[in-house]
Amino acid sequence: MPGYDASGWWGIGAPRNTPAVVIEKLNTAIGASLADPGLKQRIAELGDTVFLSSPSEFKKFIADYTEKWGKVIRAANIRAE
Repeated sequence: MPGYDASGWWGIGAPRNTPAVVIEKLNTAIGASLADPGLKQRIAELGDTVFLSSPSEFKKFIADYTEKWGKVIRAANIRAE
């Protein structure tokens, strides 16, 4: 269907008030792990791809994703039960 995108993704987050230095350390360590060829290969075998972003890029991605699906939920009048 043209224009349709409903892909899934995985991410790692931290509590809102986590110090920036801790976030950067985590991002660096996670990035190093995801750069491991064996891990990349295993993730590919499972049908996924590795994509590492900066903390600010990930925050924007989540905001954009939330807005996108929020529009769908509102347009379809979906309600939690």
